[in-house]
Amino acid sequence: MDLTALAKANPDHWSKATAIRALTLDAVHAANSGHSGMPMGMADVATVLYEKHLKFDAAAPDWPDRDRFILSAGHGSMLLYSLLHLTGYADMTLEQIKNFRQWGAITAGHPEYGHAKGIETTTGPLGQGIANSVGFAMAEEMLRARYGRKLVDHHTYVIAGDGCLMEGISQEAITLAGRHSLGKLILFWDNNDITIDGKVSLSDRTDQVKRFRAANWQVIEVDGHDPAEIDAAITKAKTSKKPSMIACKTHIALGHAAQDTSKGHGALTDDAQMAAAKAAYGWTTGPFEVPGDVKSAWEKIGSRGASERDAWEGRFAEASERRQKEFTRIMSRDAPKTLSARIKALKKQISAEAPKVATRKSSEMVLEIVNPIMPETVGGSADLTGSNNTKTGDLGVFDVDNRKGRYVYWGIREHGMSAAMNGMLLHGGIRPYGGTFMCFTDYARPAMRLAALMRIPTVFVMTHDSIGLGEDGPTHQPVEHLAISRATPNTWVFRPCDTIETAEAWELALSTKETPSVLSLTRQGVPTLRTEHRNKNLTAEGAYVLADAEGKRQAIIMATGSEVEIAMKARDLLQAEGIGTRVVSMPCWELFEAQDEAVRRRVLPGGPVRVAVEAGVQQGWDRWLCGERGRATKAGFVGMDSFGASAPAEVLYEKFGITAEAVASKVKSLL
Repeated sequence: MDLTALAKANPDHWSKATAIRALTLDAVHAANSGHSGMPMGMADVATVLYEKHLKFDAAAPDWPDRDRFILSAGHGSMLLYSLLHLTGYADMTLEQIKNFRQWGAITAGHPEYGHAKGIETTTGPLGQGIANSVGFAMAEEMLRARYGRKLVDHHTYVIAGDGCLMEGISQEAITLAGRHSLGKLILFWDNNDITIDGKVSLSDRTDQVKRFRAANWQVIEVDGHDPAEIDAAITKAKTSKKPSMIACKTHIALGHAAQDTSKGHGALTDDAQMAAAKAAYGWTTGPFEVPGDVKSAWEKIGSRGASERDAWEGRFAEASERRQKEFTRIMSRDAPKTLSARIKALKKQISAEAPKVATRKSSEMVLEIVNPIMPETVGGSADLTGSNNTKTGDLGVFDVDNRKGRYVYWGIREHGMSAAMNGMLLHGGIRPYGGTFMCFTDYARPAMRLAALMRIPTVFVMTHDSIGLGEDGPTHQPVEHLAISRATPNTWVFRPCDTIETAEAWELALSTKETPSVLSLTRQGVPTLRTEHRNKNLTAEGAYVLADAEGKRQAIIMATGSEVEIAMKARDLLQAEGIGTRVVSMPCWELFEAQDEAVRRRVLPGGPVRVAVEAGVQQGWDRWLCGERGRATKAGFVGMDSFGASAPAEVLYEKFGITAEAVASKVKSLL
């Protein structure tokens, strides 16, 4: 590659792009860790994007109508950090660049949402950023349809590498984007033909251009180091009604001895090679030094969008007061003030009527009162709408000819659905929830983990939550999935026992600003156990006394979900024999753990024997059985230690010994 010719052809562009490359080399060298090659290879694309197309204002990073830029190839984080520093984001100081990958710095190894302004999403697990970007673009379409182009009219740009496109989630994401004609989504493919192991051809022969075209994308092929070609491609992409993929033929680690090799992917720290690369660039300043004229040129780019932002703020001020308040509320993730009252009213009605319904149906009943008062909710299902009960009549279906629709038919794409929902949430103005079977949290898991890591309140509606789903058998019967979700930090796992607890769980899930929720819901009907109305949200306490002992308290039975009914029946059997028994419903362990120790002691005092019952594995239950003043010799568990079987639900509960009689027997054996 003739770097001299590149520099001479476009000297102003070259100096700005070289600043990215030089900062990347310096930061990775100082850290002795990181990925140099991708930022060096994509610096030209990023420079053209930021200089000529990206709508943003570095002085107002959270401006709602900014373009979104997502670095799906998150290992190239120094590309993004360099751009943020150079364009003048206040928090991305040179000191932060110097402390790349170090303790306390906002410049983590992969970009992390919330660490620095301008980082729209946490990327690193390859392919997640692509799927996030589809959610960003869908959110933009929905909000533009609702609020008009004067308030919402922007693009989503994403840089993806070969690794992103190899990951299976990318297929789910690009076919979704093509199906919905997301014309404001523009993806740059860093086509450098290199992975960590070597040439891409070692493991893949996919014709990515044909693949994207087959998925209904516009594809434009360019020299990824020619600013004129890049500029023209972006200009063309912005006029398309289809999502666009710009295939950028690049050289990884451009100008370095490791260019076009797998070594170029990683940390380039050799002093002599680094000096040679900088010399080839014509870069003569010391480490972390950007010439004043180059930094000024970048800062001018960073302020280029100020006039557009000012104009937007003027248009926003002209909107009606009602519209301004609603837009501000939804972008702030604030629940409407009427939510609590609506939930209380539903609880009062249910307590009086006491229906026996599956909690998946209970969830639908709650959504029927929530969705009309929360225009930001967007529902969906991974091809299980009738099973997950996630669609209410007022939503309308999101489609090419109905961007106001608030229900998404995601298709059989749990992985892509979950990541796109995260993107919707991160975009702002949308509260997404999506359903599938609890067993398929396995497919949604990467995005569920990232939601927890990013501290965003995505809601995952997981129905058919136990062997209670019956005949579909062990492939669909989740036994370990509650434990998996509960093991994830910053996640609320709700397993409500009836419609009352389901309503309370939804209120909490839609009110938090920073915690994702997993709603574990039954297929089989369960009775209303809370027949005495209380305004207080007891689920917010995580666990509470549902029924106390009559006479001397000798036993405490703890349960969740459909097994709370079994616990109550076991209590009847034990009380009939004079054994005073308390039943504790535990719809959300995480919220109970967060209570003061005095609160937990009132619910779980020391002394009585303890038995837990749940149609899942025991893992996690020892905290409540043996800890919290419990004793291992006085504790027992009734649940699953296998993968279930195919049979009607009632047969399965009997055969696997999850019955009131078994629970009562376990209690008596411990007395």
